[in-house]
Amino acid sequence: MNPIISEITAEQVKKDTTPFKVGDGVRVHTKVREGDKERVQVYAGIVIARKGHGIHETFTVRRISYGEGVERVFPVNSPNIEKIEVERESEIMRSRLYYLRHRTGKAAVAVKVRENRAAETAKPAAAPAAAS
Repeated sequence: MNPIISEITAEQVKKDTTPFKVGDGVRVHTKVREGDKERVQVYAGIVIARKGHGIHETFTVRRISYGEGVERVFPVNSPNIEKIEVERESEIMRSRLYYLRHRTGKAAVAVKVRENRAAETAKPAAAPAAAS
C-alpha cells in the first residue's frame, strides 16, 4: 500500500477495539441520529464474517428477528460504533459462517461455545481411592 495513504489512515484506525472473531456472539452499540437527537442502539447477534484490513475492515453480524434472518455489516473503525461487547466466545475453525444462512430455529445460532478452560485447570484432580 502507498505509504502516504497508510500514514493518513493510521490515525483514523481505532486503537481501543475489543478483540473478537468469527463465531463470537457480540452486542454492537451504535450511535443513531434522529433529527437533532442522538441515542445508542444495540444490535446483538453472531459474527459470521470479517473482511478487509486497516481502515477498510468490516464485520457482518447475523441475528434472527421475528423468525427472519437479518444481517448487518459494520465498519470496525466507524466513529458511529460506540463499543463492541463479546457475549460468548466460540471455537470455530472457519473464516466465514455463511452456512448459518440456510438454518432456522436454534440451529441458526448453534455455534460451539468455548469452555472456560481457566476454571478447569483450577480444579484439583480427584485423589485416587486407597485400595484396602
